[in-house]
Amino acid sequence: MTRARALKTAIRTRAAKTGERYTTARRHVLNELALPPKPKPLVRFPEPPAASTVKPAAAKGGLSDAKAREKTGHGLDHWFAILDRFGGAAKGHTALARHLYADHSVPGWYSQGITVAYERARGVRALNQRCDGEFEVSVSKVVKASTADVLAVFTDSRRRKRWAKDVDPALMKALGAGVGGAASKKAIIRPDGMGRFRYKWGDTVVQFYVLPKQGAKVSLVVTHARLADAAMVETRRAQWRTALGAVARLFSGA
Repeated sequence: MTRARALKTAIRTRAAKTGERYTTARRHVLNELALPPKPKPLVRFPEPPAASTVKPAAAKGGLSDAKAREKTGHGLDHWFAILDRFGGAAKGHTALARHLYADHSVPGWYSQGITVAYERARGVRALNQRCDGEFEVSVSKVVKASTADVLAVFTDSRRRKRWAKDVDPALMKALGAGVGGAASKKAIIRPDGMGRFRYKWGDTVVQFYVLPKQGAKVSLVVTHARLADAAMVETRRAQWRTALGAVARLFSGA
């Protein structure tokens, strides 16, 4: 068997075993064999248009420039140029993130973060906007309580009254209907102590997560999805901050 054929066999064997693409498997095999990859022909790409030159660190909401350098060895300007050359935002979020992950070995979570930062910098995604175009917002609060007790102050109507006084009435009405209606689903507590429940508020969806922490504390996270626009994001953010603040005061005895 010739050397080239043996190399191709090794690459295909690895690709079949790991599920990697041929190019990714080839890179790993060459590294293991200490063989330099075959140089690709030099291709000159046009400079990105001036309108797209945005300071990488200003890509609010995505991965920061400092974090990108720490985790990938390159700043956002480097990765933005690569994505421009790949085809830009027109390729779509999934294709961009996959390109960074599969062809440039950027870890999965950071390939997503870089892609989000890129889309925001190029003006195709607003802050708090998902890749499918929908808006969502998350608000969190750490309280000293058990998962069961935190879930109970939301799902039990008598306990809700203890903290509902200064909370937006529309939020409380939707919460009561969501957890007490005929179609509502019960809150779930997993064996690891994590709790969750969800309900619909009109055309939107509210998802609660209660995550155990050290020191007999839990982190309460509320994600409100399918919001109409950025204005609704800010409205819901303010409402949920007030609600979670009231719950925190309830458990602190303040």
